[in-house]
Amino acid sequence: MYLALQNGTVDAQENPLPTIDAKKFYEVQKYIVLTGHITDALLTIVGAPTWNKLSDVDKKIFEEVLREGAARATAEIVETEKKMAAEFEKRGKTVVRVDRKPFRGATVKLHNGPDATWPKDIYDRLQAIK
Repeated sequence: MYLALQNGTVDAQENPLPTIDAKKFYEVQKYIVLTGHITDALLTIVGAPTWNKLSDVDKKIFEEVLREGAARATAEIVETEKKMAAEFEKRGKTVVRVDRKPFRGATVKLHNGPDATWPKDIYDRLQAIK
């Protein structure tokens, strides 16, 4: 990808900021567009046999610690991305912060209906998350 960007074989690449930094794509591109179009999740999963061995008190502690860890990880990711965007600007790159509202407005009607991959009740629950 680096060479393809460098010699103009491709016009753009799509990666998270840490990848753009690690692969040094910023060296061969002028713009970094922050579309925020991908949402990722880091899950902690506890198998039922283990979970069922825990007391209610331990389950509550476990849930609290997991929520605290998730909130901390999310905050660190947001802060890292802000710092990285600023660093790319210092390196002379144009960082474009996209207003996603018009795009969302144009596509929201497609979020439900025959082509959706989720039931409406699940969609509504996800939309309610802040």
